[in-house]
Amino acid sequence: MKQKDNVDLICDIAELAGLFERSSSLEDFLKTATSIIAWHMKAAVCSIYLYDENNDDLVLRATQGLETAAVGQVRLKLGEGITGLALKELRPICEGRGSRNSSFKYIPGILEEKFEAFLAVPILRGLSKVGVLVVQDTQPHYFDEHDVKALRAIAGQLATTIENANLLMSVHAEAVVPPSAPAPLPRFIKGTGISSGVACGKATVTNEIDLEALRAAEGQMAPRTLQDFQRALQETENQLTTLQNALDEELSDVASLIFSAHLLMLKDSSFTGEIEDQINQGVSPAKAISQVLHKYIKLFAKSANPRLREKVLDLKDLGHRLLLNVMAHDGDQADYGNRLIVARELLPSELLKLAVQRAAGLVLLSGGVTSHIAILARSLQIPGVVVDVAPSQLDALEDRELLIDAGQGTLYIEPDSDIRETYAPLLEAEPDARPEVADQTRSADGTRVYLLANINLLSDVSRALQMKAEGVGLYRSELPFIVRDNFPSEEEQFRIYHRLVQRMAGRPVTLRTLDIGGDKMLSYASPQHEANPFLGLRAIRYSLRNRDTFEQQLRAMLRAGAAAPIRIMFPLISSLDDYLHACEVVQGCQLALQREGMPHSAQPELGVMIELPSAVELIDELCQAADFICIGTNDLVQYLLAVDRTNEKIADLYTPYHPAVLRALYRVIDAAERHGIEVSICGDAATDAQMIPFLIGCGLRTFSVDPAEIPEVQSIIQRCNIEKARKRARRALRMSRISEIEAFWRGD
Repeated sequence: MKQKDNVDLICDIAELAGLFERSSSLEDFLKTATSIIAWHMKAAVCSIYLYDENNDDLVLRATQGLETAAVGQVRLKLGEGITGLALKELRPICEGRGSRNSSFKYIPGILEEKFEAFLAVPILRGLSKVGVLVVQDTQPHYFDEHDVKALRAIAGQLATTIENANLLMSVHAEAVVPPSAPAPLPRFIKGTGISSGVACGKATVTNEIDLEALRAAEGQMAPRTLQDFQRALQETENQLTTLQNALDEELSDVASLIFSAHLLMLKDSSFTGEIEDQINQGVSPAKAISQVLHKYIKLFAKSANPRLREKVLDLKDLGHRLLLNVMAHDGDQADYGNRLIVARELLPSELLKLAVQRAAGLVLLSGGVTSHIAILARSLQIPGVVVDVAPSQLDALEDRELLIDAGQGTLYIEPDSDIRETYAPLLEAEPDARPEVADQTRSADGTRVYLLANINLLSDVSRALQMKAEGVGLYRSELPFIVRDNFPSEEEQFRIYHRLVQRMAGRPVTLRTLDIGGDKMLSYASPQHEANPFLGLRAIRYSLRNRDTFEQQLRAMLRAGAAAPIRIMFPLISSLDDYLHACEVVQGCQLALQREGMPHSAQPELGVMIELPSAVELIDELCQAADFICIGTNDLVQYLLAVDRTNEKIADLYTPYHPAVLRALYRVIDAAERHGIEVSICGDAATDAQMIPFLIGCGLRTFSVDPAEIPEVQSIIQRCNIEKARKRARRALRMSRISEIEAFWRGD
């Protein structure tokens, strides 16, 4: 009987990073991957077929055990042979005796009859086709259900890198009026903070990386050679591998090989070979890098494939790093240490790259920020502001000294000595200094109140525990979806949720299902042209319309709850029907896991996020059906008042102090108390110094806030007297004007 290695040996991100280091080209990477998989699976053959979108067929790109002449030559239509059928039907196919199966395809000298056992697993990035991973052996019935599970996990781990490789191959297959001078920038700009903190440093305009300016600097240095370029190539690869490893360690839930596009470009013989050819013809290394990069940037930018267009900034970033290294700068300067990043807009994956490269702060244009960028910036502890300047003015900020106060939403350009002196204590403050937090939170008269943490990234858990959070009131599961360019697999999600539950060590954990739409869009899945995305296919609506994705997420959550209790919460519930339909999907997943013998949570608590006026109207029915409820104040205010919270023109109309909002909050809290179920609150109102006493007075006893907010929220609650808070809440609920309530808050 064969002895196969534990699947974890293959499914480890670090091993994939190691493949990059041991490979010299894209083809070499794929070949190395097939060799390693064949060895771990103890299989005679391992092959990787990639899906060609243009021809709608599969191409054999790498193999261990078949004739090498087959690589690039064997093409299979979808549904042709077991391999083509696996991709067409998007399911693994395991055959014990392939020679007896009419769908087994033979090619003399290449695909021989001697290989009886056949296992083909589709390589998918969510619902997108990437290719097929195949193993074969001479022994009949060699592969079993454990091998199917193992190969599915392997395919999931390899999918990102293989897709990037495929995109690069597709690029190889494809074979201006001067702007007017922008208006001068003021020395001070009042904007909006998206996180907290203060930062000072030189500006780097990432969306406008000037490769020509870097190349021009070469003229002031000694001539560079082919050897200098090759040294820079290796140095760049080492730096990127180190960065990816750092991400895998610090941000494993969202890292997902996000530097793989950079590394694959370095290993692309067409890309590096073209630069070397130009150098051999007498072109300077910096000029050769710049010219080839510009060619690829144009290719990517005009591609019909949106994923290639999204990688333009990756190319600019790679060019920036290569040029600095070829000019023999200190390696650290290729990072963004002590630099403030200025950009029109950022993708979440780009923000992660900047964070691991030690960017000190962010300056984004109005309209270039979305809620997930703000959430990520807070979790990564990067100070950031949004300012209203013309895109044409960005270039003027390059390399100028900037100071941002994210808490105040202010940007200083070339601050003078007085401003520097004012901010010096904040800039020099110890970043790890933490305020004192009591183990339990009680009001001034001893009433127990529970403070839970909102978790965006796994890295938030350490801060939550440091701040003595009593559990996770809201885990935003969409972040690992948003930073990728396709759906994370069930296995990837399971590992994230499992680690979260493990690290919380028995404290309550509430996992919210996918909440996308509005200003949290998935470029690869969400509708891109909805007339009003906030009223469109978002949150639970998206999940119920996309059952495959929803079931994968629920299965991962249920599996994570096998060892410790979890709670699952559904966002944007508008009716009792929504909630009950979601519960039915959970029950279906439980039955499927039970049939598969997979450990899972048999009785998870299921809850509703109250964010819509219709949910407030149905609050009694929802409280009778649900195990718990949570009020999402940001969306509730938005939908009650019909105010787009991302629209700066009407920001003054977005207020939790509106009488309708206060009455809705009381109605929900009161209903939960009458029906005996737990109610918590998250969103900006949960940290508002005026709203907290009102909520306490309405009967709320559980708050879920970002870990950094826990000390301040605890301090406010400790000063609250319950009876006084109750009386003040009653007075506020009788008021009918916003101005009257605001004056009452102020004590006028």
